[in-house]
Amino acid sequence: MIAAVGVVVPARDEAASVSQCLHAVRRSLLRLPVSVERAVVVVADRCVDDTADRASTLADVMVANAPRTIGEVRDLGCQTALSRLSTREALLLNTDADTEVDQHWAARHLARARRGWHATTGPAHLVGAVPGGPNAAARYREIVDTTENVYGANLAVRADAYTAVGGFGRAATGEDHSLWRRLREAGYRIGVEPGAVVHTSARLTGRAPDGLSSLLRRLASGG
Repeated sequence: MIAAVGVVVPARDEAASVSQCLHAVRRSLLRLPVSVERAVVVVADRCVDDTADRASTLADVMVANAPRTIGEVRDLGCQTALSRLSTREALLLNTDADTEVDQHWAARHLARARRGWHATTGPAHLVGAVPGGPNAAARYREIVDTTENVYGANLAVRADAYTAVGGFGRAATGEDHSLWRRLREAGYRIGVEPGAVVHTSARLTGRAPDGLSSLLRRLASGG
């Protein structure tokens, strides 16, 4: 039985959005049974703004000053979250600092985990106008509706499965897809939970070279 939840939020210079992100996480965690232990960890990765200070009132903050890949940043957050929990019967929830999770986000992922799923992902709805206009927005919806999309901004994985496949690893980009692929190859039960929704920025610049921002740039340019 999954008895604990750890939420991991990597952040680099996200002072403008990290508080909203963490308030949304808190609202979502309030929907969990009171018996479920919880920890929220923000990894402030080489920030030059006051991201860490703003996050510190709402979460544990790990300040990472040495260069790390996004995979290593997420792993640091996951290991820190597990160290804060008293049990390894835990679910690790990942999101991003420019993202706001739905109020039912944590509960929907937890319900899947308690039904025997080792990892789940869910939809990432874009906030605001999609760069490139209606055509780009339509293409984004088509991609989301017709493929199994995995987002680091909306990813849950049981701690035992996460550990068994080596976590996110040293991936500089696509760390979410790498973990998902290794879970699948190892025979773990993985799938999409449509009710676990997040709302994320439609910005064209992001830290991951081949992440959501890269996809939106391609769509905006007609690619």
